[in-house]
Order: sequence, then structure tokens, then C-alpha cells
Amino acid sequence: MNTENDRVEQPTVLIVSDDREFSRSVVGRWQSERNVPPFTLMSSDLCRDLAADTFAVAIAGAIRPEICPAVLAALDPSGKPVVFVCDGNQSPQTVRETLPRVMVLRQHEGWLDALILVAAEALRLCQVLERAQRAEQANKLLERQATLGRYVLEMRHTLNNALTSVLGNSELLLLESGSFSAVARSQIETIRSMSVRMHEILQRFSSIEKELNVVERQAERDSGMKSRSTAASL
Repeated sequence: MNTENDRVEQPTVLIVSDDREFSRSVVGRWQSERNVPPFTLMSSDLCRDLAADTFAVAIAGAIRPEICPAVLAALDPSGKPVVFVCDGNQSPQTVRETLPRVMVLRQHEGWLDALILVAAEALRLCQVLERAQRAEQANKLLERQATLGRYVLEMRHTLNNALTSVLGNSELLLLESGSFSAVARSQIETIRSMSVRMHEILQRFSSIEKELNVVERQAERDSGMKSRSTAASL
């Protein structure tokens, strides 16, 4: 069973045809290539309600003329690349006029090699776009995290001052041992202990900031040395 990551790395090619020989020819020719994707074979009667996320590229060919327009119209809204292989009885111009996003390939000599070339390139572009989208999503997440990190660093002095006040007052109260019950004293000790722990966490934020500054300065020095080395070699 394929996982979500498997589908991303190995996008599926959908072949819609009413002729088994057409599907066998396409699959057989593609299997001679170095990169062979998984295939889904389907007759024209079954692709009306096909979900767009189940395939990356669609190839349609050898479809009954009376149902062909409906099949292409069903595939086109998916937004995925669709390659239509038309025979001598079908008009490429009609398809181009009604569905301009569908790529039309005439079934002439060498059509199978041309089909694999076009479909493989479309598949490669789909993978590139998929990776670009994932990278963009990851970058947005990093930007949100960086914003939160900057806010914490900016507010650490204010928080530290507040904690210093809480910690100092709790210690003053603990000096007055006879003024509180055992329960109240225990609660004050808890406040003091938690204040110390929070203070240690804020100190760690400061240490992380210093470490990041050191790394950033080192990266800038390395970049400068590399630039000077490159300029000297020219």
C-alpha cells in the first residue's frame, strides 16, 4: 500500500482507453525507460467522477468517439496535464478549441515515442512543482516560528524583570517564617521554585541567541573568505 510520501515521489500516470492494446502499448513502451511510474488503467465509462489527487498525468486514447468529449471534459478540470492521442477519425482542432489545456497528439508514425517523451516531461514538471510547493509551505512554517522566536527574545527582559520581582518577594515572605501557616509557606516555596525554573529557561534563551550570533558571524566570515578566494582565482 502506498503512503502519502510514496505518491509524491512516484506520481501515478492515468491511462484512459477502451482498447486494451492501446494501454498495453503505452505501458510497455514506458517500461523501456529508466524511470517507470505506477499506472492506473481505466475505461472511459469509469473516469467521470475521478478525483484529481489520484493521478499526476492523464493519457487518453482509443476512446469511443461518442463518449470522447465527455471523457476529456471530465479530465480537464483536474488541472493536471492531459495528453489526448487522437486517430484519423478525430479532429485535433476541435479538441484544442474546446479544451485548450489538453495536449493533442496525432497517432502517426512514431507517436508512441513522442507520447512517452511528452508525458514523461509533464510528469517531471509535476514533481518539480510538488517539491516547490512543499518547500514554500516549509518556508512559511519557518517564518512563523522565527516570528515567535523573535517575540520571545524581545520580551525576555520584561519577563525576567517580572520574575525577579516575584522571586524576590517570595524570598522575603519566606524570611518571615512565623507569619504564615505550613500550608501557606509551602505554597510560597512552590512560587519561588517555579520562578527560579522560569528564570533558568529565559537564561537559556539568551544563551541560544548568543550561539546563533556566533554561528551567523562565522557564516559571514566563511562567505567573505570564499568570495575573496573566488575573486583571486579570476
